[in-house]
Amino acid sequence: MGCALWNTLFGDVGRNALSGGDVVKEGAGGLKYFGSATDNSELTDTAYLALLSDTTDFAQITPGNGQKWDSVEKSQGVFTFTKGDEITALAAKNSQLVRCHTLVWYSQLPSWVSGGTWTNETLQAVMKNHITETMTHYKGQCYAWDVVNEAFDDTSSAAFRNSVFYQAMGEDYIRIAFETARLADPDVKLYYNDYNIEYTGAKAANALAMITKLVNGGTPIDGVGIQGHYIVGKMPTGSDITKNLEAYTALGLEVAITELDIRMNLPSTAADLAQQSTDYATAVNACLNVANSGCVGITIWDFTDKYSWIPSVFSGQGAACLFDENLVKKPAYDGVVAALTAGKKSGSASSNVVATTVASTQSASSVVPVSSPVVAVPAISSSAVVSSTIAIPTASGFTTSYIPAQTSSQAAVEPSVSSEIPSATSASAPVATSEPVADEDDCE
Repeated sequence: MGCALWNTLFGDVGRNALSGGDVVKEGAGGLKYFGSATDNSELTDTAYLALLSDTTDFAQITPGNGQKWDSVEKSQGVFTFTKGDEITALAAKNSQLVRCHTLVWYSQLPSWVSGGTWTNETLQAVMKNHITETMTHYKGQCYAWDVVNEAFDDTSSAAFRNSVFYQAMGEDYIRIAFETARLADPDVKLYYNDYNIEYTGAKAANALAMITKLVNGGTPIDGVGIQGHYIVGKMPTGSDITKNLEAYTALGLEVAITELDIRMNLPSTAADLAQQSTDYATAVNACLNVANSGCVGITIWDFTDKYSWIPSVFSGQGAACLFDENLVKKPAYDGVVAALTAGKKSGSASSNVVATTVASTQSASSVVPVSSPVVAVPAISSSAVVSSTIAIPTASGFTTSYIPAQTSSQAAVEPSVSSEIPSATSASAPVATSEPVADEDDCE
C-alpha cells in the first residue's frame, strides 16, 4: 500500500502535533497518535532518522532507554538528561508528540539503588526526588509519563514483584509514585505500564484490582498502557484485548498500546510474515474498538528489525517490526495501514461502556464511597473478564508509612484465579501457560 500510517488517519490535513500539552485532533477510533520508540545510538543512522522523522508515519516518539533511572541518575543526586534531551529535541523539531518512559521500574536501576540498604523513609525520599527532578526537567515536553512500570511478576499467581521499592515500601510505593508525579507536573498524563495484562488470567485481574484501588482511593492516575510484546500466531484475541482495555476505561482512564512488536522464529517465512500482518491488524483493531475512543494511541517498540531488542533477549527469534533490517516495509506495515483505514471509514468504536469518568460512575451510585472496605468496579460489558466487586483496604490504609504485603485486597477474578493479590514473598510456581512472558529488559 502507498498510504502512510499516520496520514491514513487524517489524510491531507495531516497529523496534529503536541501543542501546549493538548492534542486537538483525533484520527481513526479516537487515536491521538501512532508512533515508535527509538534510542540514541540509532539516531546516527541517517536513513533510519529520515524514516523516524517522517510524520506521515510516526506522530509520536518514545525514548526507549534515555529517560530510565540508570541513564538519568547514575550517581545519587547527579542528574544527566543528555540522552533524553536528544530525543525530545528531535520530537520538538519534527512536531512529534512524546511519551516519556519510565520513572519507577525494577530494572535498569543504577547499583546504588538496586544494591542499596534502604528503609521506607530513605528510599521513599530518593524515589520522590528522582521523580520530581526528572519530571520537572521534562515538564511541558511529554504527553504522558509511564510512572510505574511492571509492578507484577510472572509467577502463576502474578504477585507484586519483589523489587527494591516493594521491599522497602510495600505496594504503597505505587501510590506514592503517582502522587509525587502529579505534584511535579499537574498537566501530563500519568500511566501505569505493563505486559500480559491484556490476557485473561491472574495478572490481568490483579492489575485491574490494583488500578481500581488507586482510582477509588483518589490516587492521580490517568491511563494504563499495555505493552503488546507478542508472538506471531499466539497473541490474545482482539476481543480479549479490547475487553481488558475497556475494564480500565470504565474507571475513567484512557488506555494505549505502548510497546507493540510481534516476534517470530527465525528465519522467517512468507507464511510467518503474512500471519504477522494479520496479528498487527488485530492489535490495532483492538485499540480502535475500545468504547468511547478510550484507546488513545499505539506505539511500536521501534519500527525496524535492524534495531529491535528481540534477538538479543529471545534467542532464535526476531523480525518483530514493521520494517525489515534494510528499512524496507514488510507486510505488517500494510496490515496496520489497512486496519487504520478501516477504522477511519467506520468512525467511532463501540459504546458498550457505561462510565467514562470516575465522577460519573460515582454519581450513578455504582461505586460505594471510598471509605467503605468494599468498592465496586464501575459497570462494564457483561462479557468482560472481571467480576463486579473488589474488596480493598479502607482509605485509611493509604499512608506514607510502610504497608506490609497486601493481605486483604481482593482481586477481581474468575473462579480459577486466586482472590488475593499475593505478596512478593509468596511461594508460587512459575507461569505454566502458553502465553508469552516478555518484558523489556535491556531493550534496544
